[in-house]
Amino acid sequence: MSERRTSLSDYDAMSAGAAARVIGTYSTSFSLATRLLDPRTRTDIRNLYAVVRIADEIVDGTATDAGLRAGAVREELDTFEREVRRAVDTGFSTNPVLHAFAGTARRTHIDPDHLTAFFTSMRRDLSDSTVYDEAGLDSYIYGSAEVIGLMCLAVFTSGRALPDTELERCSAGARRLGAAFQKINFLRDLHEDTELGRSYLGGRGTLTDRRRDEIIADVRTDLDAALETVGPLPVRARAGVLAALLLYRELTDRLAATPAAEITRRRVSVPSRVKAGIPARALLMAARMRP
Repeated sequence: MSERRTSLSDYDAMSAGAAARVIGTYSTSFSLATRLLDPRTRTDIRNLYAVVRIADEIVDGTATDAGLRAGAVREELDTFEREVRRAVDTGFSTNPVLHAFAGTARRTHIDPDHLTAFFTSMRRDLSDSTVYDEAGLDSYIYGSAEVIGLMCLAVFTSGRALPDTELERCSAGARRLGAAFQKINFLRDLHEDTELGRSYLGGRGTLTDRRRDEIIADVRTDLDAALETVGPLPVRARAGVLAALLLYRELTDRLAATPAAEITRRRVSVPSRVKAGIPARALLMAARMRP
């Protein structure tokens, strides 16, 4: 006897579909990586991505392009955070993306403190001009990227308790991988960030080959460290993480080969034909890797 579908199950399915549209629209790389995940995990990661992406859009110019002034943009972000938390608290939202995320957050026990850190970093992007010192940048990266890795880890390990030592190791790796992705994004998006008055790398948008090489070396150290920590993950989660890591490693190599002056003028990307071959490599690596 089949289980009767309820109006809530229909709404859940529609909401998950809405979240999937977000990642499909904004990120071919992460969308590709999520295809390696099992269906439940894939849906949860897409739900998480959708909420994070919408917050990014609020602070990165979309709200301004729609005609909102600075104060209204900040109010919009505050409202969005309140709606996210209310959805998680109640398990329901009239916003389909928030409803989808609420189900994920409640089922996988995403840490509310991680959401606090994320929205704190998002608010820092609303300053008229943001130039970070080393300590400030570390704090920003933690909230904007490392906690995303930790929330993904909560999804990957949901229903599968890891020993404390393995969980600590995986948590460190999730933070290193999130940090690596963010630092590469700083390089790739340098031109756009400069127009928004942000200087994550110092020098108010200027970049030298030497500074590029320093950042690339730091990123490669983070990627290598993260690679050593994915073994305890379920094999399909391992494959998805490896696909994202390999995509960013390819992007790192391409940025390393691009003159700094050119990075400040255009967005470096990985060609589609190269991306297409990465999932197979990730699956092979995941199968060979031992916990």
